Amino acid sequence: MKKKIGIVSLGCPKNLVDSEIMLGLLKGENYEITPRVEEANVIIVNTCGFIESAKKESIETILEMAGYKEDKCEILIVTGCLAQRYKEDIVKEIPEVDAVVGTGSYGRIAELIKDIYGYKGTGTKNSSVLCDDISCVDYLNNERVISTNTGYAYLKIAEGCNNCCTYCIIPKLRGPYISRDMDEILHEAKFLAQKGVKEVILVAQDVTRYGEDIYKKRKLVELIRKISRISGIEGIRLLYCYPEEIDDSLINEIAVNPKVLKYIDIPIQHASDRILGLMGRRGTKKQMDDLLTKLRARIPEIIIRTSLIVGFPGENEEDFKTLYNFVARHSFDRLGVFTYSKEEGTPAYKMKPQVKAAVKQSRYNDIMVLQNQIANKKNKMRLGKIYKVLVEGVADDGIFYYGRSYAEAPEIDGVIYFTSQEPLTVGEYAYIKILNTDDYDLIGEVIDESSK
Repeated sequence: MKKKIGIVSLGCPKNLVDSEIMLGLLKGENYEITPRVEEANVIIVNTCGFIESAKKESIETILEMAGYKEDKCEILIVTGCLAQRYKEDIVKEIPEVDAVVGTGSYGRIAELIKDIYGYKGTGTKNSSVLCDDISCVDYLNNERVISTNTGYAYLKIAEGCNNCCTYCIIPKLRGPYISRDMDEILHEAKFLAQKGVKEVILVAQDVTRYGEDIYKKRKLVELIRKISRISGIEGIRLLYCYPEEIDDSLINEIAVNPKVLKYIDIPIQHASDRILGLMGRRGTKKQMDDLLTKLRARIPEIIIRTSLIVGFPGENEEDFKTLYNFVARHSFDRLGVFTYSKEEGTPAYKMKPQVKAAVKQSRYNDIMVLQNQIANKKNKMRLGKIYKVLVEGVADDGIFYYGRSYAEAPEIDGVIYFTSQEPLTVGEYAYIKILNTDDYDLIGEVIDESSK
């Protein structure tokens, strides 16, 4: 009888791609994939270990999955960033875990499970720790099991990071920046198109650096153009573009290429030059001012998303005021805020003075109140407008469909709820007129394409 594999994928879209790669490798070894972990003989928890809240969620999920070992689960495996960071601790503290697989060892998941079943056949308990060289992208060239099934998919174009921001542990967990071979990426993009994917979302720690290591010059624009020529792909979305690396050629490509969605994710983190310096960021407030002004002027309809950290060590009221005013002035369409998380193994861990938790929370609240006002204003400006929306499913009430236009990225942004007199197909497009707003979401109705 086939063994059933279930996977819980936590954290970012890059982690989801890794999970899909592992599922593809296991499916190729004749395992059965199940979305119901309670039915699985093998459960894999692909963890995130970026900040304290992510570590907590990962540990809680591992413990929850360990409970299934009293029923059908025979093997419990922990993979991903938390596994890479705390491999010995996990094996020691959670005896239900049979194996810990680091971020450079995903490609060996099938052989590892086979080995564990071999150990169990002898009645031996053998907890395996498999953490190979983390500087690896070859595993990404294996065929994936696409788990989204809603017309979009992530496409990881690189692994690792060279930015070495002082608050971030990612370079230690994922290694230096390594671009994938362009032909391999294009092969995967064609595979996604054949599977019915309409929107391809390019992801990496920093997509703007793509190609500079293996081709000795940046190749993101060339890659975008080649993906644009693939039949079936109608939208290309860019996530995680570092502000210092966005040049005129990329801005122009976003502006003129009809398949590139007018949406960009630029994690600025702060606007005080002093704090940016302490964070190890290379840019300045003026450079970000100039970039944002240029993007708005060159691409008036562009949606700009960013992420911020408040309460970084040494951040004073003046620094925070600078950040607050920067957000108010630029009116980001999408914005995420994190309170600084003190992560061992990073330079910022020992920086002083650390900002008190209550102060961090207060500053977080202030930014979020401001951003809520900005978001509400921008949503009201969309009333009466018509958008091409990717249909992603039916809401729980069974009345509304939901989906996304170019202005919403999956999972991190709101959605558009809409009614339709005719049945719609998930993974296809429909034209939606916006009629109302609901916090960060929009509400509308399908209109005939000819009347748009």
